[in-house]
Amino acid sequence: MRPSTMAAEEIKELCQSHNIPVELIQCRVNEIETYMDGVHLICTTARVDRSFGDIPLVHGMPFVSGVGIEALQNKILTILQG
Repeated sequence: MRPSTMAAEEIKELCQSHNIPVELIQCRVNEIETYMDGVHLICTTARVDRSFGDIPLVHGMPFVSGVGIEALQNKILTILQG
């Protein structure tokens, strides 16, 4: 399973377990701007050295490595539960 797919599945499960409606879009970093309308969070497993306006950006590698996963889950929940 690709790292991006692993991260997407983890986010989906996290949101479902906290009753947060979620619509996931997987894309390449250079395609993010195409999908930004209505987005509340960007999670990437690739290195990204830029911002996307006021949309929070998190790095999803803890979902792949297992290191720091709880902190990332808490950060995502804080962002999405606003």
